[in-house]
Amino acid sequence: MFNAIVRFSLRNRLFVLAAALLLMVYGAYTASRTPVDVFPDLNKPVVTVLTEAGGMAPEEVEQLVSFPIETSLNGMPGVTRVRSVSGVGLSIVYAEFDWGTDVYRNRQQVAERLSLVKEQLPGDISPMMGPVSSIMGEIMLIALPIDVARTDPMKAREYADFVLRPRLLSIPGVSQVIPIGGEVRQLRVQPDTARMAQFGVSLAQVTDALRGFAANTSGGFIDLNNREYLIRNFGRTTRLEDVKGLPVAYRNGMPVLLEQVASVAYAPAFKRGDAGMNGKPAVIVSVQKQPDGDTVRLTRDIEGALAELKQGLPAGISQPVVLFR
Repeated sequence: MFNAIVRFSLRNRLFVLAAALLLMVYGAYTASRTPVDVFPDLNKPVVTVLTEAGGMAPEEVEQLVSFPIETSLNGMPGVTRVRSVSGVGLSIVYAEFDWGTDVYRNRQQVAERLSLVKEQLPGDISPMMGPVSSIMGEIMLIALPIDVARTDPMKAREYADFVLRPRLLSIPGVSQVIPIGGEVRQLRVQPDTARMAQFGVSLAQVTDALRGFAANTSGGFIDLNNREYLIRNFGRTTRLEDVKGLPVAYRNGMPVLLEQVASVAYAPAFKRGDAGMNGKPAVIVSVQKQPDGDTVRLTRDIEGALAELKQGLPAGISQPVVLFR
């Protein structure tokens, strides 16, 4: 057999040479388009389910949230193991599938089970699936150093949340972008119990007034002169003065305003962690890729996006620094 192959190759030198050349060209083309990664993907297909349950202790999270979700995910086709982690106000459930299964089909099955188990969860708790990624998917850590003498840490976090993160998520192959550090701006209302007792206002009245505030509502439509006119109530606002002037109750025909029974201001959310660089405050952005993403190409695209955003950096925020790639 081997001698026959050698004789055929010697008799058809041009054909063998052309075939070898075509194979070399095809191999070079394939090699140039092959995804490059630092480590091979050694993880089974995993679907992560995250559920926030504010105010619950780990025991309550396990009994009321984690256990019903685990029970609903068990028995799905291809599932090999289901495990969970319950913490303070947070439940994380991992569903592992067989090797070779399609991760998007697995996520569809999990979504169908979550739609059924939602009725068994307390209150307004709603589970959600995590991004398509893995523990080997973190490809870059980006730091935004903050000069506290020139800017507010809340502005730095807002830049990371609403400018940098959407731009990086628009890059094909990026699975998730997670900002850490800075200060998250929130509208904080601190009731004054003494003034509430003076005006005869309960905490439930304050809560009900805030729940229906700053929302656009519809009033249907009217038919006038053979035309339909839509009726809308524009109540959405971001002005702090509008919140302070919100009536929470009425006494003797006069409204009791929110600012009379509580202090209203923008304040940073309570922290359960922080980030920094070289001993100074900073916002750290973790970039994770999809399992089939090309690490080299993604790194190049992310660096290009950072260069585009360099010209529009707010005052007090230094140029992004790549800590890990």
